[in-house]
Amino acid sequence: MTGLEQEGVGPAFRNWRAHRPFVGGLLLTLGGVEILITMKVSLKIVVHLGMQGLAGFMLPALMVVCGLLILFNPAQRLFYSIVGIMLTLGTWVTSNLGGFFVGLALGAVGSCMAFGWLPDQDPRVSRRQRRKNERQGKAAMTAPETTEAAAADDGQTEGEGSLRGSIRSSTAVSPSHLTT
Repeated sequence: MTGLEQEGVGPAFRNWRAHRPFVGGLLLTLGGVEILITMKVSLKIVVHLGMQGLAGFMLPALMVVCGLLILFNPAQRLFYSIVGIMLTLGTWVTSNLGGFFVGLALGAVGSCMAFGWLPDQDPRVSRRQRRKNERQGKAAMTAPETTEAAAADDGQTEGEGSLRGSIRSSTAVSPSHLTT
């Protein structure tokens, strides 16, 4: 069996999604699709007809292409997100005020998210895993410490300004910095 068959489809998709600006590309794509859909509404609903030509359909179609390219080619995400935001802002004039502001907002937010995505970030840890880690950390903190571990810390006792002593304990022993 290969690793993909052992993992299952869900973890494989989660791993694929973690290595690219997924939400940004998806929002840019959805913004372009929404603008294309609003281009097909009746003339009674249309607020702004825009340039009666190819530009009204080309800009949202290119938004969809940029969104898909961000998803499938994340190495070039900066270029695609800059082109995506320019196309999104161009739909304000050419396509019913950017799909009645919804497509414009989706495209702008998606482009900005794709631009700001950092590839070397650690994948997000689920809430369930964070709670589990917290419980394990609290259990480790409540375990009694041995005196050897405390003494081996920096070679000083706790009252003599050791790293293990708190600020209160070190100032209580020697409050010379408080006196004038």
